[in-house]
Amino acid sequence: SPATATWSSTWAVSGVIVVESVEYRCGQQEQSSQHDKLKVIKKSCDGKKTCDIDIQIFGTPDPGTCKYLDTTFACFPAVHSTACEGSTANLRCDEGEVSVVYWADYGRRDTTTCSQSRPTHEIQNSQCPNPTTKVADSCNGKSSCTIEASNSVFGDPCPGTYKYLDVVYDCELHTVACEGSQANLHCDDGHVIAVHWANYGRRDTSTCSYQRPECEVQNAQCANPTSKVADSCNGKSSCTIEASNTEFGDPCPGTYKYLEVAYDCPCECLQDCFTNLIP
Repeated sequence: SPATATWSSTWAVSGVIVVESVEYRCGQQEQSSQHDKLKVIKKSCDGKKTCDIDIQIFGTPDPGTCKYLDTTFACFPAVHSTACEGSTANLRCDEGEVSVVYWADYGRRDTTTCSQSRPTHEIQNSQCPNPTTKVADSCNGKSSCTIEASNSVFGDPCPGTYKYLDVVYDCELHTVACEGSQANLHCDDGHVIAVHWANYGRRDTSTCSYQRPECEVQNAQCANPTSKVADSCNGKSSCTIEASNTEFGDPCPGTYKYLEVAYDCPCECLQDCFTNLIP
């Protein structure tokens, strides 16, 4: 059998699609399950720079009906990393920045990626999308992160097919506030806060550990992602939020916690989502 590849690549792209919502309607009448349609379109379009959707994948409209597909999506500047099965994906950010994973997929979505020296039958199945949150769970909020592209990590979505791990991520500003203090987010004039990730808990033993007893910092398995910072701060030019159990609850009693926030400052004119209407 062919040798296991150890190839991976990372490159910057101007922007990638992340689909947020889908509605398939006739006037104000909703047509069947929107959740199922969202899953289909996200599998087809997330992580790509362009994407065409044929609405007939949802069935052929009856003559004279007025069905249309209303898709809301965002375009994010991002770094694209690909790791062939058996190799590792390496996410890296500059000092003072951390990774925020927008999208990841372990499977096969074309016949060319990671195809060198592979037999045809291992790469011909290009209908094997397999979106995963495991990369985000492992790497969000870290300045560097390595994750193996393997069935042992992600499962095997298509046995017999040689797969690869695609990751789309960006590096964002990072602020940390120890429990009992405040996180201060600030953007320059004409720009607003866009929080991509926040966590109140403890993910290592060194952050916010100065003069704390060992028993309060040894629990590094207290990840507690929260949307409260985004709810409070998105769209503002500056924002202050307290790192406290009162604000976020206590995910690990007895552990001294801290609030981490990854955010950027897009132009104020870009804060609204884009809407693409397909007649």
